[in-house]
Parts: sequence; structure tokens; C-alpha cells
Amino acid sequence: MHFDLTDDQRLTREMVRAFAEKEVKPRAAEIDRTDEFPRDLYRRLGELGLLGMTLPPEHGGAGADTMTWAIVQEELARASAAVADSQLLAKLMTDMIWRNGSEAQRRTHLPTLARGEKICVIAQTEPGAGSDVAGIQTTARPTGDGWVLNGTKRFITAAMVCDLAVVVATTDRAKGGDGIALFLVESGTPGFSRGSKEDIMGVHGLATGEMVFEDCRIPAASLLASPGEGFKRAMVSLDTGRIGMGAECVGLAQAAMEEAIAYARQRSAFGQTLAGFQAIQFMIADMSTQIEAARLLVRRAAWLKDQGRSVAREAAEAKLFASEMAARVTTDALQIHGAYGYSKEFTIERLYRDVRVYQIWEGASQIQRTVIARRLLR
Repeated sequence: MHFDLTDDQRLTREMVRAFAEKEVKPRAAEIDRTDEFPRDLYRRLGELGLLGMTLPPEHGGAGADTMTWAIVQEELARASAAVADSQLLAKLMTDMIWRNGSEAQRRTHLPTLARGEKICVIAQTEPGAGSDVAGIQTTARPTGDGWVLNGTKRFITAAMVCDLAVVVATTDRAKGGDGIALFLVESGTPGFSRGSKEDIMGVHGLATGEMVFEDCRIPAASLLASPGEGFKRAMVSLDTGRIGMGAECVGLAQAAMEEAIAYARQRSAFGQTLAGFQAIQFMIADMSTQIEAARLLVRRAAWLKDQGRSVAREAAEAKLFASEMAARVTTDALQIHGAYGYSKEFTIERLYRDVRVYQIWEGASQIQRTVIARRLLR
């Protein structure tokens, strides 16, 4: 593994950083305040080729590697967690359809998803099933000409604005993971409706909400992954998602440290700036060390994935360490701000709220530890 980025990776980072600084960062507080999905920025991601960037060119992508995508995730999260996570969603969904879909499904959906004209979500989490994917209760019953879906999904990112959903459902609850299949369901399909929008603590602007399937009839051609294969495909997707989540945590922590440094340089107390106190210096030094360690773990996992190697443990390690690191860094950054850090007028307050969910998304920290331990002890 080389620690220097390639010329293409550096150019991509510079392009995305410029876009994030000019167009995303100035909107971050507004997105948080209004909690409205920034569809115009999402389309801009499509125009810049960032939504389907890892897809092959014949399917509307740029054929970029996982490392480059992780760098993009970090840069976007440094400006806005919501925008970064919308790009992560696009990556996971285009990958899911490209790797598992029929040629007809690819031709129909991938170009419009890569351009940002349509939004696809993963309808997996349920009121009683989060990390336990094999415990999904949404059912898929075969009929003569297709399937009938029944069930409710909760905490689905972009549920309120999506045009397409990859629905995780069981064809036989008694079979656990072996009964899980994946289905493509378009918005407007009879029996598919949206429930309530979630009022969540942070990462506002993702239109997170509930999806309901009541005798939702879909054609046989909507099957994306057959029973038994669906569970495996969902698990593989989690590995990629954890790399992205880790990269986002690095970006959020980087932003928090930068806010803390800027504040420490200008805020005075007891006759000197906060930056002159050793206690503050040590806090910032620890922030930088932890951020660099997390960045290396994330990029190593991305590099290994690009080599075609299994990354279940490495992705879990990267996501675990980066998410808990980001929580510590934002906590210390807010502490450096003192009472001002608790005010909504300061960016660090939003970062503090945004970062907390990363210890839950894509498998809670406890699930990551389970994945890591099982790989080491099996």
C-alpha cells in the first residue's frame, strides 16, 4: 500500500474540496435548520460524476476505485454530513443494482441514478429489526406472475423523496437469512406508501422516514436477488457502507478539529489566547493523532477492497474506530469552545449532533466488535 495519493486521486480531492467549500459548506447550516433534502446539491453531485463514480463507463460511471470514493466521502462530510451520506447512498444502491441486476434492470435504472435524476434507497431496517437482518419481518409471497410484499420499514434514509427502493424481504421466516430476497420497487406502485418522517437528532436533510408495503404487487422482473442470495448481497453491501461511514467520520472529525483550532486562536482568557494553554494544545494534538489513525484504517480497508480481497474485518475495524474517534474529537472540540460550543450559532454544535449516529448506522459499535471478534476467533 502506497501512502501517497495518485495524481487522479489528488485531482479528484481538489475538485471535490473546491465544490464542498463553495457550494456545500455555505448551505450546511440551512440544511440542518430546515431538515429538507437538498435535491439541487444532489443533482450537482450527479453533474460532477460523483453519484455513480465507481460504476463502469458503459453504465454511466467513471470506473473510479474505492480509495478515490473514500476520499470523496471524507471531503463531502467535512462540509456536510447530509450531503456526504446522500452520496454514500447512491454508491451503495448503484453498486447493488450493477452487481446483482439483470441487464434490463441496469439499463433502466443506473443511468438516471448516476445523473442524480432519481434516488434509490435500501429499505432494510424495520421497527423490530435493525442489525438483525435475518430477523426481517417484511414478507414476499410468490404469486403466479410476481410477488406480493407486506411490511413496514423505519429509519430509511431518503424514504420521503425516493423514486426507487431495494426492499429486503423474507420469503420464509422459518429459514432466517436463507429466506431473504431483494426486490426493486418503484415509487407509485400500488400498495407502496410512505409513513411518517423521522424527527431525528442530527444529520438533518436526509428525508429519513417510514415505508409501508400493503399487498404491494410487483412483477417477477422486480426480483433483484433470489431467496438466500439476498442476505449475502445485503451483507456485502454493509462492508462497503462501513468504509464510507468511516470516511465520513474522518471528515466530520477533521471539520471539528479545524473549528476548535480556529476558535482557540482567536479566543482569549487570562491574558492569552486559548491556543497558548498546554491543556488545549494537548487536546488538539490528540485530535490530530486520532484522525490520522482513523484515516489510515479507512484507506487501508478501501485499498484492500480494490485488491479484490475480503474486507469484513477491516471495514468493521475502520468504521468502529473512526466513529468512536469522531465522537471523542467533536466532544473535545465542543469543550474547547466552552459555552459557545453549546450554542446553535456555532458549527461545532451541529457537528456534535451529527456525529453521534455513526456509532449506530451500518451496524452499531457492538456489532462491529462482534464481526471483528468472529473473524479473529473462527
